Amino acid sequence: MASVFQTYLQLGFLHICTPHAADHLTFLLALCAPYVLADWRRVLALVTSFTVGHSLTLALATLGLVAFRPAIIEALIPVTIILTALWNLRGAGSALVRPTLRPAPVLAAAPNALALVFGLIHGLGFSNYLRALLGPNSRPVQELLAFNVGVELGQVLIVSAILLLGALLLRGLGVQRRDWLLTTSGAALGIATVLLLQLLWP
Repeated sequence: MASVFQTYLQLGFLHICTPHAADHLTFLLALCAPYVLADWRRVLALVTSFTVGHSLTLALATLGLVAFRPAIIEALIPVTIILTALWNLRGAGSALVRPTLRPAPVLAAAPNALALVFGLIHGLGFSNYLRALLGPNSRPVQELLAFNVGVELGQVLIVSAILLLGALLLRGLGVQRRDWLLTTSGAALGIATVLLLQLLWP
């Protein structure tokens, strides 16, 4: 029989590695779109910022230390995807104009800051599911930890798959990096827009 930790570890992993988590999956696609496998250090920093954000609010909300309206959070998650995709599309144009210039420090740090802030929103979304499993009066620590670790393992798997797919297309099939960025960001933008419209006009 699986332990409580193993059970919630699996629940966390499956919560993000499923088509039902289209919003979170699409956000990870948009988050990783500007990067290739060789940029793994930058991706690691970006994902770490996102992890810090969603781990914080997941814990606070699950333990009942913050309150929020689930409907608002569910609507804000597609907004985070739309903003991330638009940031990518903006970068695709500027990279062609002045490819040899490094971005200003503030702009260079902006993706990490956005990932942190957007992680706070996604963590509240994760907590909706976990709190539904636990019940309104539960204040678990072990279950919270296991669920969060499961989410992180799923997130690592998804990010790795995106980077490997990008490497296959860029190196193996000769796809241009800008085309990859425009296609993935455009797809994320379209999916997020549909998700948002479905929430606003069900």
